[in-house]
Amino acid sequence: MAGSIQSGLGLFFWGLAIIAFLMEVFALVDAVRRPAQAFPAAGKQSKKMWTIILAIATVFGLAGAGGILSILDIIPVVSFIAAVIYLADVRPALKAIGGGGGNMGPYGRW
Repeated sequence: MAGSIQSGLGLFFWGLAIIAFLMEVFALVDAVRRPAQAFPAAGKQSKKMWTIILAIATVFGLAGAGGILSILDIIPVVSFIAAVIYLADVRPALKAIGGGGGNMGPYGRW
């Protein structure tokens, strides 16, 4: 009985690690697609800085999801927090100033 609970709990935490890794990948791809000049215009760190932070977070997130790092270690948690900060603070600020990264025509995006 105790073994099945532990394996079920391990599966649950592994699922959380996969979800966290996917969020880190999404944040990294989003940061790469944004124009570099939008970051300082929004009052945030540079695109290069956020790309480095999110790339490192994604690598450690993959290590946590892959079982290389224990899910209870602090590094995957910090990686997830970096992605959440980008998604909750930086991304909305970039969207607010129009740093969507899309193609611009003479009358706006297309």
